[in-house]
Amino acid sequence: MDKALWLCAGAVFGSVACIAVNRYWDSFSDPKSREWIFFRRETKVTVALDTSKVDDILPDLSDEILVEQFTRNVQFFGLEGQKRVQASFVIVVGLGGVGSHAAAMLLRSGVGKLRLIDFDQVSLSSLNRHAVATRDDVGTPKAVCLKEHFSRIYPECVIEACSELFDESSAEDLLSGSPDFVLDCIDNIDTKVFLIATCKKKSLRVLSATGAGARADPTRVRIADICESSIDPLSRAVRHRLRRLHGIESGVPVVFSMERPKAKLLPVNGVDGQEGNPSDYQIVPGFRVRIIPVLGTIPAIFGQVMASYTIAKLAGLQVETEPVVNLDVEHYAVLHRRLIEREELLYGTADAVEVDKEEVAYVVRELWRGKSARNQDSHDVGRGMWRSVNKLTLTRWDHKQPPSVSNLILLTFQEAEKHEASSVEEIKEQEPAFYAMVTETLNCGKKEF
Repeated sequence: MDKALWLCAGAVFGSVACIAVNRYWDSFSDPKSREWIFFRRETKVTVALDTSKVDDILPDLSDEILVEQFTRNVQFFGLEGQKRVQASFVIVVGLGGVGSHAAAMLLRSGVGKLRLIDFDQVSLSSLNRHAVATRDDVGTPKAVCLKEHFSRIYPECVIEACSELFDESSAEDLLSGSPDFVLDCIDNIDTKVFLIATCKKKSLRVLSATGAGARADPTRVRIADICESSIDPLSRAVRHRLRRLHGIESGVPVVFSMERPKAKLLPVNGVDGQEGNPSDYQIVPGFRVRIIPVLGTIPAIFGQVMASYTIAKLAGLQVETEPVVNLDVEHYAVLHRRLIEREELLYGTADAVEVDKEEVAYVVRELWRGKSARNQDSHDVGRGMWRSVNKLTLTRWDHKQPPSVSNLILLTFQEAEKHEASSVEEIKEQEPAFYAMVTETLNCGKKEF
């Protein structure tokens, strides 16, 4: 009898379960029901500029769908860090190969509000580097294209698609709303310089991308202050104009490649096959029409680097970017020899030296960024940095301790002689700020080794 009851109960339970599964599957196949099952909210996508506070319009991060979608971010940044990302507002100007990838990863990382700005349309030739565009999107404004794709990835994000040119007449409106970050992904020099200068004037945090075209080596992409950028012609031109027109020499982080361009601009050919005047083919006056050969992976990497930097800053995560030190193996070997010679001169022997050439490279590059500890604000890059090595040497910070990674300081010869005539105790008393900076830097070396 008990067995019969159990069989009967099992049959009833199975029937109920089958009905429930069938109803769930029917609702899953219906687009409207599927939206309710997975998102349980109303899509928030705007076209007009909305300058209200992001905090007032974002959904609660405790929503189980959002928790699952951004669970890896929460594990990485912590809940409070991810909440800061979620409550942030970022503007991306220029939505080509670099800007589309940067915007896509900002969205996938949970940035709560994005303003996407670009006057151009998706072209067939841009599909080799665009983050989301398909053939069906060709002819669609880039900003609208991204908004449509993004609304299917993270519908809660407030997206403002602005299909207009960024210039002096539109700058005030397009940069309104107190954004937390502005990403400059423009490839026109004049507009790029104007955007950066405007952001600096408004005290807006801006990150700028330089030339990604005609490059092939992903390992040479760097992020640094514009005063440290080298090799890249676009970066050099922007740096020159910022200094000449706006008095800006530093304080602008840029993404650039230390690889020399592998190709030049292609000529503009007229209908007769002869090279034409580029200005005759410009849709917008002042904008480049000549084609730059582009390997699609490099602009994508530029965009990913920009997104990574921005998201980490928004979340409050401290990330030390790799210093731009244009030195080669021989430079580090010279500094290693100078250290040994200095030890023999001061102490009669070099037996106490505990570092090899590789560790000298770490101390010079990672700890002191190829600059004197007393002149870390130096703008020497490229050949200027090579020449500066002729005046630099490594010496002990504390004369009582051996010359290890955590006790070596990079100075000019003159500074080294003055340092060796004093003591750490005297420096601590007379130059507390310098003492604190050096101590903190050397502690970083101690943790690494």
